[in-house]
Amino acid sequence: MDNKKLVTEYLQYVRVERGLATNTITSYRQDLRKYLTYLKQQKITATTVSHFEILNYLTYLNQRGSSQNSIIHMVTSLRKFYQYLIQVHVITSNPMEKVVMPKKKQHLPDVLSVADVELILATPDVKTPLGIRNRAMLEMMYATGLRVSEIVNLKISDLHFELGLLQTLGKGDKERVVPIGDLAIEWVARYYHNVRPKQLKGNESVYLFLNDHGHHLTRQGIWKIIKQIVRQAGITKDVSPHTLRHSFATHILENGADLRIVQELLGHADISTTQIYTHITNERARAVFNKAHPRA
Repeated sequence: MDNKKLVTEYLQYVRVERGLATNTITSYRQDLRKYLTYLKQQKITATTVSHFEILNYLTYLNQRGSSQNSIIHMVTSLRKFYQYLIQVHVITSNPMEKVVMPKKKQHLPDVLSVADVELILATPDVKTPLGIRNRAMLEMMYATGLRVSEIVNLKISDLHFELGLLQTLGKGDKERVVPIGDLAIEWVARYYHNVRPKQLKGNESVYLFLNDHGHHLTRQGIWKIIKQIVRQAGITKDVSPHTLRHSFATHILENGADLRIVQELLGHADISTTQIYTHITNERARAVFNKAHPRA
């Protein structure tokens, strides 16, 4: 069986048998395509590759400028793939067993100050329909800490404004309920009643945030919108949709929220993922101390 067919059958397996999320399957597909391209260049098949050759591939990725996190993700993708090949008896020896997972570098995510967030939220021109939509979307992202994929897939039926809550499907299709602040509710309601019907042009959509053609926004679309608004606001930091999520978590922790509550709000399966934000708040406290204390 050729390499491409093996990968196709594996991706079909994780979609149907394992029920993995679409984003997870897409990331596996991208990693395995890169891997197959390398194997083809080296004239190696996926079923005869040795762990030395896989180590050479990881070195090749590093030399090509791949980040540590990308290489770690590749190792994870290859481990899952070769576990599958063992399971279906395509191979009898797993070349990934002797490949050690690289250590993940501790990276503190970028976080905006409250003043910067307020500036970004105030930047869209709310005298225009798109300005109202952008303001509503930004208010929602900062008020709830939703991932950009969760904002993209947010449906009208997910909103429960009378309760001040929304429900969303996170990673691994895990559902969680998140409170929404009054300001976010106010702006989303304004967008929903005054702008969204005009975007639909008589059509229907289950999704909340739409573009001018009445289709729901994409991840790339939201990324471009935020980049443009940040430039207009005069902020020079590298701000992405995830920056608002990081800022949401950091700001509520700084104001006394319990770490377990933040974990639930963010939809983290493991609290160790959430603990990164305690490092951020500690760093910010140290910076304030160093600036303000006469003997710092």
